[in-house]
Amino acid sequence: MFVMISGCSGGGKSTLLAELARRGYKVVEEPGRRILAEERAGDGSALPWVDAMAFGRRALAMSLSDYRAAQGLTFFDRGIVDAAVAITARGGESPTDVIEANRYDRLFLAPPWPEIYENDADRRHSLETALRDYERVRLAYLNAGYRPIILPRDTVSARADFVLSQD
Repeated sequence: MFVMISGCSGGGKSTLLAELARRGYKVVEEPGRRILAEERAGDGSALPWVDAMAFGRRALAMSLSDYRAAQGLTFFDRGIVDAAVAITARGGESPTDVIEANRYDRLFLAPPWPEIYENDADRRHSLETALRDYERVRLAYLNAGYRPIILPRDTVSARADFVLSQD
């Protein structure tokens, strides 16, 4: 079973995935953060603030590779639909065929949570931008036929328990 954790930037997704990994579950880290690390070590041409379209295309390729490599119960921190949103937000064409052919079994959305939102070296955008992006992601998943389960605003442990209790 493939479980997608998506939603608002700064909404606690990566922290939740870290807790699931701590409990022994297989997790796939967010493609965007991995790309940023790779780009900082290289020429930096696909950073989202340098070339957002190149960043989106790399995120899509990485998400598809992650999906194809996964086996059994796996929790993903963002994925194919999220990457498609990054591409279409910059005027690119949505990879609808890829989205339809590579489905996640369950989707959890982390809602906006302004009280925990923080900027860092990788998250440079404002909360307002995060809210706008969240709405794009939410609508893209709905348009792709997903029925999202909204994560509660609760402790990390309680959120992990919530995710694991859904069947």
